[in-house]
Amino acid sequence: MIKITNLCKSFETSEGTIEALKHISLSIDRGKCIVVGGENGSGKSVLMSIIAGLEEADCGTIECDGRVGLVFQEAETQILGETPREDIAFGPKNLRFSKSQIKAAVDNALNKTGLKAKADYPSRFLSGGEKRRLAIACMISMNLPIIILDEPYANLDFTGVKQVNSLIKLLKEEGKTILILTHEIEKSLGLADDFVVLFQGEIVCNDKPENVLKQNLEKWNIRNPIFSYKGLEDLVW
Repeated sequence: MIKITNLCKSFETSEGTIEALKHISLSIDRGKCIVVGGENGSGKSVLMSIIAGLEEADCGTIECDGRVGLVFQEAETQILGETPREDIAFGPKNLRFSKSQIKAAVDNALNKTGLKAKADYPSRFLSGGEKRRLAIACMISMNLPIIILDEPYANLDFTGVKQVNSLIKLLKEEGKTILILTHEIEKSLGLADDFVVLFQGEIVCNDKPENVLKQNLEKWNIRNPIFSYKGLEDLVW
């Protein structure tokens, strides 16, 4: 579904050249859910932008078998419609769906994301979790085969996290290929088929989650989510 070969990306800054991605190679099969973990600045968002076609790599190739949908960390930045109904319809309209197809796609997306009751509610007044679900609804309405979620749990409470994960489970059941880019791996690792760790622009680990969790994740500045909390003294990092 996605094949990345020898991908490199650098940026020029006042302090010199920053190598954001260093010879990244990765293959993702159709219908798989991949968690890409790493500390802030590890290259997750740059990789996402290149896969989604928002950035160009300096070298290397990407092959994607289908269009890519992207849900930004700040989901409200990609909301264009005054209401969820209008916003969800935007994509299908641009893809030249017929009127009946647009209505069916919007209704389907509203139902699947639990936003039907707020279909005509002002988008700007939705909660953070609802805005993220709205962004996912837009991907659903266009029937995109590949969906990237960039830090999908940012600023969400417990209920919001559960709602997003319920949507991810639904997308998995429908055979979508999903990439979850996050440093909050404990919230989604149980949904993953594979766990990729990025550190300083390089893939340092790529395996089944249960195998990666046996590694010393702290050397890559990741707290192992298997850590056991036995008392109040453990509830501090």
